[in-house]
Amino acid sequence: MGSALTISERFTAFFKAVPGIDASLDLARRRAATIGGAVLLGLVAIAFAWAGDTAQKVFRAFAAVHPYAPLVMTPAIFAAVVFITRRWAPAARGSGIPQVMAASENLELARSPLLQMRTAITKLLLTVTMLLAGGSVGREGPTVQVSAAIMVACHRVLRVPMTAGVLIAGGAAGVAAAFNTPLAGVAFAIEELAAAFEQRVAVLVMGAVVVSGLVSLGIAGDYVYFGAMRQTLEVGSVVMIAPVAGILGGVLGGLFSRLLLACARGEHPLLAAMRSRPVATALICGLVVAVLGVVTGGSTWGTGYETTRLMIDGQQSASPWFGPAKFVATAATAISGAPGGIFAPSLSVGAGFGELLSYVFSGDPMPAVVLLGMTGYFVGVVRAPLTAVIILMETTASRGMILPLFLTAIIADTASTLVCREKLYHGLSRGFLAKG
Repeated sequence: MGSALTISERFTAFFKAVPGIDASLDLARRRAATIGGAVLLGLVAIAFAWAGDTAQKVFRAFAAVHPYAPLVMTPAIFAAVVFITRRWAPAARGSGIPQVMAASENLELARSPLLQMRTAITKLLLTVTMLLAGGSVGREGPTVQVSAAIMVACHRVLRVPMTAGVLIAGGAAGVAAAFNTPLAGVAFAIEELAAAFEQRVAVLVMGAVVVSGLVSLGIAGDYVYFGAMRQTLEVGSVVMIAPVAGILGGVLGGLFSRLLLACARGEHPLLAAMRSRPVATALICGLVVAVLGVVTGGSTWGTGYETTRLMIDGQQSASPWFGPAKFVATAATAISGAPGGIFAPSLSVGAGFGELLSYVFSGDPMPAVVLLGMTGYFVGVVRAPLTAVIILMETTASRGMILPLFLTAIIADTASTLVCREKLYHGLSRGFLAKG
């Protein structure tokens, strides 16, 4: 009697006897983990976007009533967020994209706090808190890290082996859901997340992007992130403006990347002192962001989305100081070490830079010149020209500008390389690989 098989054991033995059943069940689990993860990350991305937008509105409403309160509140929140991050969730600091890159290169890190749900939830909450304090952060980088963490959790629950392709797919779907740009999600996976892009990974990426995109489409609707931009440029104008936007934008973006990499691991005594006193550094960075916000009437606080959208729509131009001030605010926020991305703020800096170019090329449509400025600077920072062009084409519905965008992006990538040879996200990921 003791050797008799139970009903469950007989059932399992029966199915194992069927040829190919193990492989079929394994494939079903893999697909369920990918589809379930993509659905969940799409929902989380939508909720995160709503929370971030609400936080910015609350902060602006508060600052309108108490215009000088941010001079105290913003530095205090910066310091508190960095203290909490360093003390309880060090893997949640910064953008989030370097963390996913590090885990893709070393899969052991996928089981570390780098991509745990606890870290992901903390990152979401702290990024929203930064927006509630006027921090110049974006939600795209955090969405990438959170999306990868969700994929890891789903695969762990269903006992599916983790692969680099799964992390790449989750990160790509995160970009797609954050901007409502499915093509940009695929391009980002090719250029940034995947060092060696294979067909099998491509299918996984596109599948995850499609599912998360459908979730976003079903709930948030079909929207263009920055609004439709219909203006185009004549060939003569393109030949004049694209090289200028590409060279200057690439140099400025390269300087931004070089500054962040230096602050992350530079050996200068001042940089070492800043890293040894992270809370004090965050306090000073917060004060810089607060002062810039007060001086510019609040335009440099948050992602800069509203100001950029008005410029793209051609409804309103920003102050000539918007671009330089946003550059400093974004750099100060990133240097603080607080959780938050640099995608959206970099696009806003690029828009401000493009507006300055429009004063030089006053005979051409300002929105079109602004778009080239955004491309030049954004490529200079992230060094992903294909992703930049597709993101801007999808977020502005400006298909008529695709050739000028590509020309600007190619020139900006070359110019940025001369200033900062190492790609920003790859350089930052080395810090996480070293600790892994």
